[in-house]
Amino acid sequence: MSLIKRIFNIANEEWNLAVASFFYFFFMMSSYFILRPLRDEMGIRAGVENMQWLFTGTFGTMLLIVPIFGYMINKYPRQKLVPGIYIFFCLNILTFYFLFFYFDTPLISVVFFIWLSVFNLFVISIFWSFNSEIFTPEQAKRLYGPIAAGGSSGAIFGPIIITATVGHVGVTNLLLLSALFLLLATHFLVQLMKHSQSQSERKIIGPIRGSIWEGVKLVVRSGYLRNIGLFILLYTSVSTFLYFEQAHIISSAFEVSEERAAYFGFRDLLVNISTLFLQLFVTERLLRKVGIIFCLTLVPIIASLGFLSLGLNQSIMVLLAVQVLYRSFNFSVQRPSREILFTKVSVQEKYNAKNFIDTALYRGGDAISGWLFTMISSLVSSLQVISFIAIPLSLAWAVTGFRIGKFFSSRSINLDYYESNDVVTKKSA
Repeated sequence: MSLIKRIFNIANEEWNLAVASFFYFFFMMSSYFILRPLRDEMGIRAGVENMQWLFTGTFGTMLLIVPIFGYMINKYPRQKLVPGIYIFFCLNILTFYFLFFYFDTPLISVVFFIWLSVFNLFVISIFWSFNSEIFTPEQAKRLYGPIAAGGSSGAIFGPIIITATVGHVGVTNLLLLSALFLLLATHFLVQLMKHSQSQSERKIIGPIRGSIWEGVKLVVRSGYLRNIGLFILLYTSVSTFLYFEQAHIISSAFEVSEERAAYFGFRDLLVNISTLFLQLFVTERLLRKVGIIFCLTLVPIIASLGFLSLGLNQSIMVLLAVQVLYRSFNFSVQRPSREILFTKVSVQEKYNAKNFIDTALYRGGDAISGWLFTMISSLVSSLQVISFIAIPLSLAWAVTGFRIGKFFSSRSINLDYYESNDVVTKKSA
C-alpha cells in the first residue's frame, strides 16, 4: 500500500478519499460499458442516415431533464440527492430490462439509445462535480489521473463481462448486472461522502441555490466559463464528425450486426487498455510537469492529424488507429484536465453552470454538429473531403484549449464557502 501511495503521489490523509472515488468511478463505468455496445449497435440499426435525429432527440430530452435537475439540486441536500439520482437510474435500467424482455420493438431501441446518451453525461458530470468539491487544484493534478483510472478499469471490466457471459445469459439479462454495478457505485459514492465529511475542512451541507437558468447566466457572465463552454462545443463537434464518419465506414465494411458489435467491442478494449496505462503512468506527470495548457491542446492536435489520415485513407485500420489514439488521450489527458478547470470556480458554478455545460450545451453541440455533417455530406459525397473540412474545426479547438489553459493558470480559486449557505467549515459548524 505504501508503495502504491509513493508511485501515485498520494498522501496518507488522501488515501480513503482516493480509493472510494476510484471504486465509485470503476463500478459506474462498468455499468455503462455493459450497455454501451448495445447502444452503438442500435444507432447503426436505426440507419446511419437517421443518426442526426437520434442526436436531436437526445438534445431535446436533455433540455427537458436539465431544468428538473436544477430544481432538485435547489430543493434537496446534495448528500441525499446525488445517491438518489443513481438509484433512479438503476430503476430505469430495470425498466428497460422488462421492456426488452417483453416488447423488443424499434421504438424501444430508439428510446434506449437516447436514454443512455443522457444517462452517461449526467452520471459522469455529477461524479466530477462532486470530486471538484473535495479536492483542491493541487490535489486534482496529482489524484485525477489515478482516480480516472478507476473509470478506465471499469470500462475494461464491462466489455470483459459482456464477452464472458453474453453467450450464457443473453444480452437482455446483462441489464440486471449493469443495475447491480450502478448500485455498487452508489455505495462507494456514500463512502466518499462520509470520508470527505470526516477529513475535509469543508463540510458539504444543504441544497444549492439556483436553477438551470442560473447556470446559463453564470456561463454568460463569466469569460472563464464562456471559454470552457466554447471548448466543449468544439470538442463535441469534432467528436460528432468522427462518430458519423465511423458509422458510415463501419456500415459499409460490415454487413452483419454481430461483426459490427465485435468491432465496437475490440475497439473499446484497445481504447480502455491504452487509457488505463496513460492514466496510471502518464497523466499525473503531464499535468504536474508539462502543464494544463499542453494537456488541453494535445487531443485537438491528435484530432487534426486523425482527420488528415482519414482524408488520405478511409480503411478500417486507419479508422481504428485514429479512434484508439483520439479516445484514449481524450479520456486520460483531456478529460482530467478539463475537470481540473472546475476546481477554481464556486460551488454554484460547480453544479449549476457545470451541469448546463456538460449536458445541455454538450448535447446541443452534438445535435448541431450532426445536422451540419448531414448537410455537408448532402453537398459533398466524399467522406474524405469531409475529413479535410473537419481539420480547421480541430485547430480552432486547440486554440481555445490554449486560451482557457492561460485563463486557468492566471486565475485565483473562486470559493464562496464563507459567503454561501451551501458549505461551512468545521470551525464555523
